[in-house]
Amino acid sequence: MKISIQVLLGFLSLTGTSLAAICPDILNGFQRKLNSTETVNLCEAFKGKTLLVVNTASQCGYTPQFEQLEALHQKYKDDGFSVIGFPSNDFNQDRGNEERSAKVCYLDYGVTFPMMARSAVKGSGANPVFAEISKQAGVEPRWNFYKYLINAKGEVVATFPSSVAPVSSKLTALVESQINPK
Repeated sequence: MKISIQVLLGFLSLTGTSLAAICPDILNGFQRKLNSTETVNLCEAFKGKTLLVVNTASQCGYTPQFEQLEALHQKYKDDGFSVIGFPSNDFNQDRGNEERSAKVCYLDYGVTFPMMARSAVKGSGANPVFAEISKQAGVEPRWNFYKYLINAKGEVVATFPSSVAPVSSKLTALVESQINPK
């Protein structure tokens, strides 16, 4: 039986439950895709999944990490896991426009994991995802390619500085512990 979103919202309003209560704060909203007018409902796309959220840049010494991020995504994507990239120019390393950033991600590195539109990832202007991550983790990105492991409940469970490789044993062990809890 299919239930329309209007019926579901009506039911929730009658029961006193809000949509925000159903979706973790980190995923409560929409983000525009990189170099696109298409938006993603984060809750619909990622609720119940383990996520590695990464702030990226197209012209950084860590930009080659896109290869390892893609490898990690491919290895675990069928296990309820996704990498999500958020390009940012907060550290003046994502030069050019979104079209150029998209070229670097999609053509130069073959990224297939979701890439969101360029946005701020720190400070008072941080996009809502990074504002919530910073609130939970108590740390903002200190450079490009900071990585945040989010569990299926939408909670930050680990942070990794730029220098930690996406396929490092420490990071992959924590991903595996989240997608295969004991």
